[in-house]
Amino acid sequence: MQLLLCTLLTLLFWSAGIFGLFNFSAVVAEVRAIGLPHARLTAAATIALQLGASMLVISNYAQLGWVGAVALAVFTLLTIPFGHAFWTFDGARQTAELHIALEHLSLAGGLLLAAYYLKHA
Repeated sequence: MQLLLCTLLTLLFWSAGIFGLFNFSAVVAEVRAIGLPHARLTAAATIALQLGASMLVISNYAQLGWVGAVALAVFTLLTIPFGHAFWTFDGARQTAELHIALEHLSLAGGLLLAAYYLKHA
């Protein structure tokens, strides 16, 4: 059951990482659009984090699944100011970005709960 639940929890990340492997130029373009430095390196690091941390959570290799869950939670929280800065928009776009930010907060909470469980299981 833990394998299924951890796989579902990380679905967003490993699917994005696999997409990035096959569409690297699209990820680089997204990084550039956000304005982050060293777009190719940042894109590669993002993909590595998404896949590596997801694999840690799913496998709980050497009881380090909690590290992967915390890494994904921090990554998810950092996407709010960099990719979904709702406070910089007006009207419907602001509302849409706010909802995405709230979803990210919920996902980060779930990841931190998983980290706690994996660390203390």
